[in-house]
Amino acid sequence: MLQPPLLLTVGEIARRLQTKVHRVEYIIRSRNIQPIGWAGHARVFSDAAFQRIESELARMEADRRHRKHSDGLEESKHGCV
Repeated sequence: MLQPPLLLTVGEIARRLQTKVHRVEYIIRSRNIQPIGWAGHARVFSDAAFQRIESELARMEADRRHRKHSDGLEESKHGCV
């Protein structure tokens, strides 16, 4: 028997990715990720959307670590006299 597609709310996506809801909301808004439908008042997203959100969060985290590391190198170069 075929299983219906898995539909995830923003809260469920955040829980599965172990992050805060506002971070998931930011990705959805900034990347214009559309819900596949509605369950009452809650938007629901497909597994493909979940994977895109997961990928974007990982990319943002990598960029943040890179900037933090680069900023630290700049400070250490300029901090030595």
